Amino acid sequence: MGMLITFSRFLLQIVPVIIVTFIIFRSSLENMQDILSSRKMENGIVVFWDEKGEKKNESFNYAELIDMKINAIDLLDRPKSYKVDKAAHLIISQKIPKKP
Repeated sequence: MGMLITFSRFLLQIVPVIIVTFIIFRSSLENMQDILSSRKMENGIVVFWDEKGEKKNESFNYAELIDMKINAIDLLDRPKSYKVDKAAHLIISQKIPKKP
């Protein structure tokens, strides 16, 4: 019985990671836009990007950001370190290469 509980806890930890990973791979990087700015809202954060010369936005509540493993404070402080895919309602962190 103890092994079954341990396995169940393992599944509860790994399944969300697998789902988020699948969503990221499903959402092609070519569909992702660089986030230019972000603003705190009552129940989440709205992000802004430029698409064909037009300013677009999408809002994310805090639960969604937590599920995507996005640090809300970092998203507010460094929005240009992130990309958004509106169709998949997804934000990912993009690594900025350090200069040698």
